Amino acid sequence: MSVLSDRHFHDEAAAYKFVEARIWPNGAVCPHCGGTDRNSPLKGNSTRIGVYKCYDCRKPFTVKVGTIFESSHVKLHLWLQAIFLMASSKKGISSNQLHRTLGVTLKTAWFMSHRIREAMREGGLGPLGGAGQIVEADETYHGKQADPQPSEQRKGRPYLKGGKNGPSGKRAILGLIERGGRVRTFHVAQATKVNVASLVTENVAKESVLYTDESRLYGGMGDHFAAHESVKHSAGEYVRGGVHSNTIESYFSIFKRGMRGTYQHCAEKHLHRYLAEFDFRHNRRVALGVNDIARAANILDGVIGKRLTYETTRAR
Repeated sequence: MSVLSDRHFHDEAAAYKFVEARIWPNGAVCPHCGGTDRNSPLKGNSTRIGVYKCYDCRKPFTVKVGTIFESSHVKLHLWLQAIFLMASSKKGISSNQLHRTLGVTLKTAWFMSHRIREAMREGGLGPLGGAGQIVEADETYHGKQADPQPSEQRKGRPYLKGGKNGPSGKRAILGLIERGGRVRTFHVAQATKVNVASLVTENVAKESVLYTDESRLYGGMGDHFAAHESVKHSAGEYVRGGVHSNTIESYFSIFKRGMRGTYQHCAEKHLHRYLAEFDFRHNRRVALGVNDIARAANILDGVIGKRLTYETTRAR
């Protein structure tokens, strides 16, 4: 039987009960005053599904208030379907596909997907790696910059039309990944030695062993970590014993396949949200014991306090 045959994916009352059980495991919590003792469900034929009243502050509320679902006219069971589809699609699911599958407008599907990506965004996490662990670092480039700036290496020289300038004018992405563990990616305005060194040292435990390619961006990293080894791609060296950056390059491969094949277009101001989506799925993959159902449930854990409005989503 398909997972999507579960009742909360098709029945609005069941959807509310499902979300309430996840967000309020110890009973309803008033989002206005934080009260927990005097909250009662409102009943009656004219009452909306899932409405409670707090008898401390005398205000009504639902489980949607203060979450990515707030002020949305989309049925909650459709939200749950969208969450499951995004959680279970390795390379993502486009707004066009959500629009056709859920029966909502394309504009609504686009907005829903961005709200769900916001719930996927992780923050306040500790450093990657640790004693005896290996962390790989690498940078990649995807899509054209909205306002391309000359790199430090070009020292202000203009780009030549039709010339081969490598990553010139492209959006820079730095990736950090633990061998067999988590990944963390960043969209940076420019991949400079200062920017890269700052992000790597802030997000990787100093007890870790760092593996990179021969890029000068990683020069001097051995002073910050237990060890720093690199492979020389320009000389055809991609693996030297256990030293390689293939793990992070494999992650970038899945990210780019999803961006090119599924999403096709991404404005630079939204790139960090797409990175959060791919990071979230990788960090909760089957190899780590997380299946599609558990991954979708983990998204619900992140819906609180991450409300987006249509205006803020469209603004930079």
